[in-house]
Amino acid sequence: MDDKTIVLAADHNGVALKKYLYNYLKEKGYNPIDLGPYSESTKVDYTEYAYQLGQIVHNQDAPKGILICGTGVGMSITANRFENVRAALIHNLESAPKSREHNDSNVLCLGAWLTPPRRAEEIIQTWLETPFGEGRHVPRVERISYHKPETVVFTNGVFDVLHSGHIELFKFAKSLGDKLIVAMNSDSSAREFKGPDRPINNQDDRKKVIEALGVVDEVIIFDDLETINLINKIKPNIVVKGGEWTSEEVRKRDKIPDEIQVKIFPLIEKYSTTDTLKKIKEIETWKKIEENK
Repeated sequence: MDDKTIVLAADHNGVALKKYLYNYLKEKGYNPIDLGPYSESTKVDYTEYAYQLGQIVHNQDAPKGILICGTGVGMSITANRFENVRAALIHNLESAPKSREHNDSNVLCLGAWLTPPRRAEEIIQTWLETPFGEGRHVPRVERISYHKPETVVFTNGVFDVLHSGHIELFKFAKSLGDKLIVAMNSDSSAREFKGPDRPINNQDDRKKVIEALGVVDEVIIFDDLETINLINKIKPNIVVKGGEWTSEEVRKRDKIPDEIQVKIFPLIEKYSTTDTLKKIKEIETWKKIEENK
């Protein structure tokens, strides 16, 4: 799927603006595809054209689309009937980048009666140039996203001392599919990652704890420092990582194949295994107990 491909459609009220924006996108180096209509003189149903474009974006045959009618309202309502479509009705410059950063919108709906051509240019430019913000926005968008049945989700980590951040990661990962597989570092690989004093809990005990969680379907202990061999063997539909990286940074770093989706669950403030261990080491209670014996 070419990231430069943008599908356009309108009703009779949006034909002139659509033509104008088609030429604008061509000049900017994009590959616009005009689904019609091509005449203002014949009235058409906006639902027909919104349906065609929505189907294309839903099937991921094109990454983004632009719909235009008199107000943009009818187009946005129709397009959002498709499970993989996040259509944003935009009438001003402020909303355009936010719809991308916060909502990962993939269809832009414009109103020809309300938006002059030059303003539409500015809206499209900022909409196309703004990336999805990921981070805290990922769980919110995923809650309204479509996930295919029989989807296998994969995540991994040491998971030495579990805290609420880990639980939320597992819950988020499970919400994306039908089966959640958790790959857990063995004791030897955990020492490679965390140092000679880790893990605190051995691999068998860590596995038992994670298996007891209702959202986890399977736990695998693995020795490798990288997950690519395991991912290639399991062939999950989605890989979930917790952290502050973007999905593309993780894909490149971990060599995850393009056909596998990568979702990032943001770190939750206040929850850290390292911080938990520091607090445990600072506890004075055990000393008092020893003194009173």
